[in-house]
Amino acid sequence: MLSQTSDYALRAVLVIAREFGSRALRADEIADATGAPANYLSKTLNALTKAGVLRSARGPLGGFTLAMPPQYLTIARVTDCFETRKPQSRCLLGGGYCDPANPCGAHHLWSAIKESRREPLATTTIADLLGNTEPAVASAGAA
Repeated sequence: MLSQTSDYALRAVLVIAREFGSRALRADEIADATGAPANYLSKTLNALTKAGVLRSARGPLGGFTLAMPPQYLTIARVTDCFETRKPQSRCLLGGGYCDPANPCGAHHLWSAIKESRREPLATTTIADLLGNTEPAVASAGAA
């Protein structure tokens, strides 16, 4: 369902979220905790920082922290940094072009199915995954 990079990113965010409000984690600590290759994870963490999901700081007390509380951070916000959502251009029922303006018979239903697969990612927060008992407020965070 998710790419390898999205999987590593989500695992890293969960590790970082466990320390939310406590301390920053170094990239090597996160790599050890997730089992991800350190060089690969470093690039992933930097991409999450550029996307505004994480914050990073240099120095002996530096490392990575969440840029927002885990109850506002959705899975989709993390994984969308690495997953490309391509519009369906080829018709599901044939080889021609199909879009909302020129839909085939399956277009609207297939589009709804594809979107429904993403819905749990857009409404489940990192806090939800960690089992935090605070109510989820995914609508307050960007998906």
